[in-house]
Order: sequence, then C-alpha cells, then structure tokens
Amino acid sequence: MRPPIASLVVLLLVVAALTVIGLDGVHTSGIPQAVLNGEQQIAADTAASMRTAVEAEAGAVRRKAHAYPATSASTPTTVLKALTSDRKAFLGRVLLDARTGKLLATGGKTVPLAGVNVARTAAGHGQIPPRLVTSGGTRELLYFARVTLPAQADDPDQDQYQAQNGGERQWLLVVSEALPALAAYGDGRTAQVLDASGTVLATAAHGTASTAGARAAAHSGLSAAAVRAAKGAGAETDASGSLLGAAGGSRRTVAGWAQVASATGAGETDDLGLVVLTSRAVPATTTAADYSGFALEAAGALAVVVLLLWLVLHFCVQQPLLRLYLSAGRLARGASGDGPTAAEELSRPVPVYGFGELARIGRALDALRGQLLGESGPQEFPARRGPGYRALAVACVVVVACWAVPMIFMLNRADTATAVPASVLADQQARTEIATHRIRQSLDQSYTDLSDAAASLPGRSRAAQTEVLRQSLADHKQYRSLYLLDRKGGITLRVGGTPLRTLVHVPHGGGITTVNASGRIPAIAAYAQVGAVKGKAPAAGVVLFGEIDVKALNSILPRPKLGSVWVTDDHDKVLASSVGYRAFQSLPESGLTRLARATKGAPGTAGTATSAVHDTSSGPSVDAAAPLAQSGPTARLGWHVVTAEPAAALQIPAVQAEQRTMLAGILGLAVGAAGLGWLHVVVIRPLRAVAVLVERLAGGDRRTVLHPVNHDEIGSVTRSLELVRQALAERDRAARAGQVAGSARSRENTLQR
Repeated sequence: MRPPIASLVVLLLVVAALTVIGLDGVHTSGIPQAVLNGEQQIAADTAASMRTAVEAEAGAVRRKAHAYPATSASTPTTVLKALTSDRKAFLGRVLLDARTGKLLATGGKTVPLAGVNVARTAAGHGQIPPRLVTSGGTRELLYFARVTLPAQADDPDQDQYQAQNGGERQWLLVVSEALPALAAYGDGRTAQVLDASGTVLATAAHGTASTAGARAAAHSGLSAAAVRAAKGAGAETDASGSLLGAAGGSRRTVAGWAQVASATGAGETDDLGLVVLTSRAVPATTTAADYSGFALEAAGALAVVVLLLWLVLHFCVQQPLLRLYLSAGRLARGASGDGPTAAEELSRPVPVYGFGELARIGRALDALRGQLLGESGPQEFPARRGPGYRALAVACVVVVACWAVPMIFMLNRADTATAVPASVLADQQARTEIATHRIRQSLDQSYTDLSDAAASLPGRSRAAQTEVLRQSLADHKQYRSLYLLDRKGGITLRVGGTPLRTLVHVPHGGGITTVNASGRIPAIAAYAQVGAVKGKAPAAGVVLFGEIDVKALNSILPRPKLGSVWVTDDHDKVLASSVGYRAFQSLPESGLTRLARATKGAPGTAGTATSAVHDTSSGPSVDAAAPLAQSGPTARLGWHVVTAEPAAALQIPAVQAEQRTMLAGILGLAVGAAGLGWLHVVVIRPLRAVAVLVERLAGGDRRTVLHPVNHDEIGSVTRSLELVRQALAERDRAARAGQVAGSARSRENTLQR
C-alpha cells in the first residue's frame, strides 16, 4: 500500500522540479539561438556546395585523363590539347613527366608549380587531391591526373618520352582553375571564402548586402575568429559554428562559419584549409521573455495538488486500511485462541473506518465477531452500496488533470503568426535555395557527363560504343541505366539495369526529363543528342538517355536542421525526398502544395523562392519552397524543392516554452494516472474482492476458502478472515454434531418408554 502512494508523491514532485528546470532555461535576449543556428547551417550548406564543386571538377579531370585513348604515337602536345581543349574554365595547363618532373607541354597562363614535387606527387597511391596555390597574387586550385601511355617504339630519335625500362609512360596532367563561383543566398547576406591564414579569397553578396559589408565583417574580426574556430575544431574536418559581430543601432551582425571539408572520412578538400564565412545583420530582440516565474507558479500549483493527494490517500486509504489490518488480526487471534485472552479479544467491537470497501469490511468483521461469540447468526448485507475507493481514485486523477490539461492545451501557447522570428523564416528560405542549387549541381553534372559520353559515340563500332557506355556507367554511380534510342523511340543499345521508362519520346536537344508518370519508382533521366561524323559509321541511336538512380538524388537532400525535403514536378507530385514517400504522391500538407504553387511566376518565368509558417497538428512548421532552376538543362522542367522543419526543432523560445509546458502536463497526467492505476491494482481491486468475500462469510458462506493473493496488508486481512472462517466452520460442525447427538438420545428415551 505504501509504495504506490509514495511513488505517486515523489514522481509528481519530480515533474514539478522538471517543470522549473525546463522552463527556466527558456528565455529570449538579444539574438535568438535559432538565428545563430540558422546562420551556422547556411555556412555549412554553402561549404558543402563548394566542396561538391571542387570534387566534381577533380573527378572530371581524372576521368577525362583515364578515358583518353592514348597510343604509343601520342605526343604531349596532342594529349594536352585533347584533355583540356573543351574546358574553358582552365586558366593554365601543363603536362609533366611523372618520373622526372620535366615539362612536356603547356597551354594557357603559367601554372604555379612552385613547391609541387612532381615525382613524389605522381608516385603516391590513390587519387591526387587538389591543392591551393598562389599565382600573381591570386589563389588558384591545382587539379592533378595521371596519364598512362603505352611505351614508344624502340627509336633512338624518340626516346625523349620513353620510360627508362621501356615500359608504360606515366605523365602528370596539372590544370589550374579559379575557385568555384561563390553564391550568397538570402537578402542582406554576405558570403566569403577564407584560406588558413584568414585571407579573403572570394566574396559574394545578395540583395542589400555589399562588398563594403564584407570588408566591414573582415575589419570587425569575424574572419580571424572564424579561422581560429576552424583550427580549434581539431579532428572535426567538417566543423561549423556561429559568431556574433558588432551591433549597429537595433541590428547586430550574425555570422556562421564552416570548413570546406568532407563530412564522411578523408576527402579531396580536407587539406585545402578553406573556410566559408557567411554574415548578415539581423534585428536584435528588444523585449526579453522570461518563463521562470510561470515555471515556479506551475510547480507550486502541482506541489499543492501533490499535498492534497497525499492527505486524501493517507487519511482515507492508508490509515483506515492499517487499522482494519489490526482489527482483522485481533479477530483472528480471538477466533483461534482459547481462554480469557481470546474472550477479551472478541469482546471488543470492531470499529468501522473510512468508507466504501473498508467500511463494508469493518461492518462484516463486527458481524463475524458477534457470530463467534454466539450473539448473532448470519447477516445479510444490502446489494446497493455508495461510492467506493474506485471513485476516489478517479477523483484523484481528475484533480491531477485539472493541473495537467491546461498545461497541455491552454498555457504558453505559441502564436503561429508571431512565434517564429522573421530572420528564422528567411534562413529557411535561404537554405532551401541552397538545397536547390545542390540538386541542380547534381543534375547538371549528370547531364554534362552524359553529353561527354554521347560525344564519344559517333564513328565507333557497336562494340566500342557498348564499352563507352559501360565505362560511363562504372564512372558515374548516379546512373542506373544507359541506353540509345532510334528515331522511333526504340532502344537499340543498353547497359545497366532495366529501364523504368513508360513515356516513349525522342526529344530534341539535351537536358533532364522524366520518363514515367506513375509506378513505384520515379524515373528521372538525362538525355543528349548523338551526332554523326561524315564518312564514318553512324551511331546505334540518335539520343542517349541516362536514367538517374533516384536513391542518388535522395541521398543529397538531407541536411541538419533543414527538416523534410521534397523535390516535386510541375504538377506538385513528389519525385524525391529526404523522408519516406510514395512515388508521385502529393505533398503531405496542403499548405506545402500552396507554397510550391506560390513560387511560380508569370508564364515563361522560373518564379521565386517563398516561405511561410504553417500550423500543423504537431505545432508550427517553418516551410519554404524554391524553383529548381532558372537556367541550364533543368530550367524547362518546372520542378520545385519544398522544405518543412518543425519550429520546435529550431530552438525558438516561444515554441520551446509551449513544447516544454505541454511535456510537463503530459508527464504529470501520465505519472498521476500510472500511480493511481498502480494503487487500484494492488489495493483497491483486492480490497473490493475481500469486501465481497467477507460479506459472504458473514452471510453464512463457510465453504469458500479465502486464499491470500499478495503478501501485504490485504493479504494479512485475508489470512485472518480464513482463520475466522475455519473457527466458524468448526463451531458449525460442533453444533450440528450436538444436534445429532441430542436427537439420538431423544429417540432412545422414547423407545425405552
């Protein structure tokens, strides 16, 4: 009996303490933590986009060198021209002997090779990562690729490029390129790329931001602070964080920094030492919100409820049951004993304590005492009774609910329209635009890779074309199937998995499209025209399609604190998502669909990004949508990227206070119901069963054996009642035996007479 009551009291007091601790930590002062976190994630997203661009460029250089069909007659000049002539982004290019470092061919501006040990660089295993170098006062990236050529013929006039041992020749291709283009997203935001010394390598501004704002950020020490923080991150190569800058009037600069490094294991950009710094002036909060007073009031109210429950359960359940336990034991001793002591025990009436079941048991015990003394016989008890302890337990739950229900549904409710700061909403929109850029990067790269494969098909035999497609499929993991179509749409050559296409068409030009409109898996494909070479055999088809594995697209969608991300087509049907989905389903909320449609501009335009706060069943949600592309191979698709992040996950004070208030109410109600349910199971329900048994016993039922179920107070009462039953049954047997003996003597006397 005592453990349920004690546990209920202690756990409710713990809930009161957790209410104080949880709500006391929610406060608003200056810049909300959600704004700092948002700027940190924007810097991390921007760094991830830059990392992807660097890795894609390094991979393209290596694949081009690996796929080059070198022969023993290839010269450095022809090889360099073939490998780099189609890339206008290259500033300079050189071809070096991998063993000696000797310059073999050059093109474009001078490639800064100072400090590059060619022999050591080329001799290592694995891929050669890019390097950051200085050229003419500017910083450039060097990309490396090994070029393997067959040995030249044994000709003394051509031994200039021959390996010493007459085996394969190893050349090293080195190209220099400017840093990938940096973009700033969100009105008033500035983005910078810093090197390991804190020097600004590139700057971008958006909207009302300007390069003057970037210089101000550098002068305020944010650049140096970001580099120091990045160096202090240690082994966390993809570390990120936030900083607070100077205040100006009612606004303050908020900055985020992130390393341009791999998030999973060793990456190509880890040794570059690049750091992305984003900054933006946001309005500072002038009115502070403090929930500590409310927390103390709520905890005090719960403490009063706990005290009331303890008083009720102590005086109405615990004490009466203990007294009943003593009375039942005294009655059992009187029933099973002999002599004056037993008579004395039975001579004292059994007091009736409490109400309900305890009162019923007390009255039945007193009736049994009278029967043991021979003062009365079996007694009937009324079938209709008043409320018992089950009603008391329900009343106690209602009392706890009177505190918990307002906490869950009424108090500290966040206003959907004003709870989310405008800066947080703008950050969600900016991050959605960065997500669209990342997706567009992936799709554009898929189209570029497919175009390179299509350009290498004309003039080759069918077997050679098959080998080209197989090599492309092996080099580009995002493809699940590559195939050529003829002018009627039939597949003439295929490598990889079975195509998912159900829409048969032969488009003109090149780009990205969908090749099905239903089914279990969306089929997104890049396509490019296959040209013809005069005088050579035509290709096996006119259009090369590469179906993109939707899993590869899904894998680039998730980002920390961005929430759920969906890619939708021009009919607002889901093609890819960071969470579980069915192909071509509608967005899960109608508000998200309206938001996606709101991004569409006038006919013929790509539209603009937008954001809003929607009220959902789980609370406010910060949502945003952006068109996938305004130019490039994906511009004509009309696709959108939609994101939704619960406001509760963004550390917004008003929403945090609402969530923690609701949590306190739920915990209080759950603890109260569980504690009183435990009391009902171990005390009230057994007590009701004992009340029925003792009334039957007092009514003359001497055959039902009373078995104690638990080893507690009620079990002791049951054992005492069993002793009383046995005593009464023995007396009844003795009385019946006396009656039989008297009848026999009476008949004997009659016969004698």
